[in-house]
Amino acid sequence: MQEVLDKIKPSKEEQVQFKKVVTQFIKQLNSKLNNAKAILGGSGAKDTWLSGSHDIDIFVQFDYQKYKGQSMELTLHLEKALNKAFPKVKISKLHGSRDYFQLTYHKYEFEIVPIIKISKSEKALNITDVSTLHSVWVNKNAKNIKDDIRLVKQFCKANKIYGAESHISGFSGYILEILVAHYGSFEKLLKSSLKWKNKQVIDPEKYYQGKDVFFNLNKSKLQSPLIIIDPVDKNRNAAAALSEERFAQFKKLAKKYLDQPNQKFFEKQEINLEKLKKKGNLVHLELKALIGKRDVVGVKLLKAFGFLEKELEPFGLKFSEWDWGQKRKADFYFVVKNKELPEFEVRSGPPLKLKDYVKDFKKKNKNTFTKNGKIFAKIKVKHRKLSSFVKNSVNDDYFKEKVKEVVKINV
Repeated sequence: MQEVLDKIKPSKEEQVQFKKVVTQFIKQLNSKLNNAKAILGGSGAKDTWLSGSHDIDIFVQFDYQKYKGQSMELTLHLEKALNKAFPKVKISKLHGSRDYFQLTYHKYEFEIVPIIKISKSEKALNITDVSTLHSVWVNKNAKNIKDDIRLVKQFCKANKIYGAESHISGFSGYILEILVAHYGSFEKLLKSSLKWKNKQVIDPEKYYQGKDVFFNLNKSKLQSPLIIIDPVDKNRNAAAALSEERFAQFKKLAKKYLDQPNQKFFEKQEINLEKLKKKGNLVHLELKALIGKRDVVGVKLLKAFGFLEKELEPFGLKFSEWDWGQKRKADFYFVVKNKELPEFEVRSGPPLKLKDYVKDFKKKNKNTFTKNGKIFAKIKVKHRKLSSFVKNSVNDDYFKEKVKEVVKINV
């Protein structure tokens, strides 16, 4: 484990630089804020961040008494302060339950979120208001096991199950922090996960001890395979975004690792193009993602990928995968059995007894025939060759609106 930690735990130099930049940023922003205060949040505040991470969460706490009636106006107040504090920096406004901002400062990506300062989740006017309470809970309950949190984060990250965004539906940093705090270590978490059943309930603060969670919580919050009662908000399932696929993947990976521990579980396995070529005909698309909120952009990329996946099925799809890093570059990979489609495809029509529909089908299709009480049409395939087919597919309006640009097509 130490060898893995040496790679993923921020070095002293990295930590010093991180603190220096954060301190400068907060000081600069606070000098332009009134009745509000900027503080460090997220994994930076919990000291659970991974080496190489340049994403920093800043929460700007507005006074509860003064702003409780102006919850949706906090963004406007923050925007004015940001423009004054960083006049030469490009500031992007992103839409959320309460709009927030992103900017680059000294090569770090800052996300600045306006919140109401609260001490109890019951006073929250917005889901983001509870965020600072998460940091307090993790620092109190996982004080001496921060490295275990780093291990499980890297474990999930390397295996592409890290993140609660819609295009991933995996394990968020916060629920991994809760799980490690609850079970006591990285290894204990993995061992315990093997016993998880569908709709497993984990309630660290024992809010529902002796009570039926499924009776007390709203049904919409209980759709995930793992239910983690947020330790700072008993009415919230912190794992609500987790999909059954990611849940199953985690358990499978945990078993494999426990059976045969290896550093490879913490290393992202890059796509090997040469190996894929041996499986069949490789289609590799290099793309540029849209600019915007990561969750929204990711969902669009996933839909574009799903569209191509479906389109390529007639060629005999054998493998499909996609990858999107921190920047805007994305890659789609497909392996298909055939490089060319038959000259004609058969299109199924309505039953012969539906005469009006049959008549309409004949108008639209010239080369028709009947079989087993149905009408069919023989259609000449326009784009038979794989390369031509892919080029045509990426020019479809549905696909084009979901990506910024197709940089390169390798067929």
